[in-house]
Amino acid sequence: MSKRDLQKFGKRLKSLRIDRDLTQLELAEILDLSPNFIGMIERGERNTTVENVFNIARALGVKPSNLFEEL
Repeated sequence: MSKRDLQKFGKRLKSLRIDRDLTQLELAEILDLSPNFIGMIERGERNTTVENVFNIARALGVKPSNLFEEL
């Protein structure tokens, strides 16, 4: 993934998280991840695993493909 793709993915993640009234901390607790890691994903600073993509989608109540809509 390019840096731009990571940023678009992160922007979509943030949008879906906010739509569900979740903070980074709340999402991180649901996923058993660091809130810093969630922030880094949202800013496009970190790539994440396929497993995390599926877990994030489940936590947000969306299909994994919804996280890639901006790409």
